[in-house]
Amino acid sequence: MIDEAARPREILSKPVAIACRDGLSLHGHLWESAAPDKAGRVVINPATGVPARFYHRYARFLAAHGFDALTYDYRGIGLSRPETLRGCGYRWRDWGALDFDAAVRFLDGRGDGPLLVVGHSIGGFLPGLADSGTRVTRMLTVGAQFAWWGDYARSQRLKLFWKWHLAMPVLTALCGYFPGRRLGWLEDLPAGVANEWSFRGPRFERSHPRASRAVVLARMRAFSAPILAVTVSDDDLGTLAAARRTLHYYAGAERTLVHISPADCGRDAIGHFNLFHDMHASGFWLDTILWLRDGINPWPNRRVNLEVPIQFDPSTPPSARILGKPYY
Repeated sequence: MIDEAARPREILSKPVAIACRDGLSLHGHLWESAAPDKAGRVVINPATGVPARFYHRYARFLAAHGFDALTYDYRGIGLSRPETLRGCGYRWRDWGALDFDAAVRFLDGRGDGPLLVVGHSIGGFLPGLADSGTRVTRMLTVGAQFAWWGDYARSQRLKLFWKWHLAMPVLTALCGYFPGRRLGWLEDLPAGVANEWSFRGPRFERSHPRASRAVVLARMRAFSAPILAVTVSDDDLGTLAAARRTLHYYAGAERTLVHISPADCGRDAIGHFNLFHDMHASGFWLDTILWLRDGINPWPNRRVNLEVPIQFDPSTPPSARILGKPYY
């Protein structure tokens, strides 16, 4: 029999309310580490239409490795969804300027240590829209992009354009919100979020009123925390082109872009979502600790130029397994 006293203490979360500047309250969960010397505090930003519970296993993992982690649902999503999405007026940009801003302020007022961000998909773009983004110490992004169709993988571009830029706006107009859950296309989305996605072009600021564009761009440039941006070779949404476009706006930050393959993680496929599945706990998740805790890029042999497109060479061995060895 296993000695009960020898079992690791289960890390549990506690529900929290996160107050936004416009008076709205978001629902989240705080995962607190029992470590006496904590490695830092991490805000986990979800992808569009993905509830925060999808990231709970990763948050628990971070807490087990010395971090306090905050998961939360953007307005209109998951536990932060109102009784009806019709007419709620929530927009994509609000998730950064109001929701992420509130999450940072919430975590910045609790505990000590560096303030870190893990941003998945749109969650890696939103920090630049928040005034409190200047408080961030370091950021890891995974498949970060703002969904301009021209950056989708060429082989899937027509299919994805039809789905997100033709079907989605039509259904949103008919229903007053996007009924994604009914279709099995992520969660339901507020009309303002769906339409910003559907109609956004290669310059994201042009979806903002003309008078506010200069302010938004200046806020993006003011984000100065070092960024490690991870892309995956079989991600049809968070492509290298999309990541480069996103990083272009973070001109005030030290930016590192890496491009890995499923084989680097011992998998046949990963895509846009799979890296947050706990099958990666002993690989990719452990490697992220190097960046979050120490500011070390675990994949130096996968680093690519921010400007010049490259031909991905899967034969080049990554050094993640070498650098990650102390944690295995």
